[in-house]
Amino acid sequence: MNELLRRYADALESLDAQGLLRHLPVPPTCAGPLLDFSGNDYMGLAKRPELIEAATLAGQRYGAGATGSRLLSGNTPAHTAFEARIADDKGTEAALVFSSGYQTNAACIAALLDKTALGAEPLVFADKLNHASMHLGCALARAKQQRYRHLDLAHLKVLLEKNTLSRQPKFILSESVFGMDGDRADVAALQDLALRHGALLYIDEAHATGVFGPRGYGLCEAVDLAPSTVVMGTMSKALGVGGGYVACSRLVRDYLINKAGGFIFSTAPSPLLVGAGHRAWELVPDLGAERAALLARAESLRLGLRRLRLDPGASTTHIVPVILGTPERTLTAKNALAAQGIVVSAVRPPTVPQGGSRLRIGLCATHTNQDVDRLLNALAALGSL
Repeated sequence: MNELLRRYADALESLDAQGLLRHLPVPPTCAGPLLDFSGNDYMGLAKRPELIEAATLAGQRYGAGATGSRLLSGNTPAHTAFEARIADDKGTEAALVFSSGYQTNAACIAALLDKTALGAEPLVFADKLNHASMHLGCALARAKQQRYRHLDLAHLKVLLEKNTLSRQPKFILSESVFGMDGDRADVAALQDLALRHGALLYIDEAHATGVFGPRGYGLCEAVDLAPSTVVMGTMSKALGVGGGYVACSRLVRDYLINKAGGFIFSTAPSPLLVGAGHRAWELVPDLGAERAALLARAESLRLGLRRLRLDPGASTTHIVPVILGTPERTLTAKNALAAQGIVVSAVRPPTVPQGGSRLRIGLCATHTNQDVDRLLNALAALGSL
């Protein structure tokens, strides 16, 4: 092995020694039925026949692949129709779809923070637990973040007020539902702070889309969005498909089409995904009963975890962590559950902070009360972990 490859091997050995080495998951084998809490298909739409049929029809009409970027050959009527529907339901002037949520955040945030376009270095105020793709967007723009304590709007207000006299353009970045903790931001209060301080607000609704809002279109649906608020979401979670989107003003959309490298230089999302995503989006308003049952089941799970003296953190949503602290305890619990046919995710640093290793339980509308009881009983049987 040459010296360069040896360095990669040393890096892997170091991760392994810390209990942080990752492997692609292998479905467990057991005598009984598998119970999967590891995914993000929150509304159970991924295998719905309506989505498969919509994907097939879109493929027959436009092909399996988009064949080029949106600015070249990839701009089909399927893409523009879906964007129009997203904008209408999110209450914005326009929308833009991307191939993934990660790409959406990285490309859009980098473009919005471009100091050449802004004419000055931006001031970026970001929740400490924002997704890695949001941090990447800042890094691509070489923008320094002022990271406020998680969901602490009083701390954010202090940081904003310290910069009241600054003429630098201001940005606030936050998720609405946080994917590792299952807690949620006060979107209306964030927008109020942004408007009072002349800041652009960028909200990531990846884990809220399909689950929250009067019709299921996210926490931002209940807010009268300002033109200076940009809302991002995905089709890869509750919609059960793949891809991302931003809902925004027409001006911001036009700017992103011209400045977001991840949009300009990437092949457009496949018509198959766009067709299926559009159909899933249409189904969302009729899933109110499923959403209510999902959130009630999540609350039942949290109560059960607390009875077992396990820590679900500050979760108030369909995402429920079991915070165990160390990578070793987390992997031991994950493997013990897998041996019983129960699949959960083991989340370790750097995805979560040091000391925050956890099992991540993603509840789905297709899970039953009996499924939750089975999980709780299995956790109880593990003893002190």
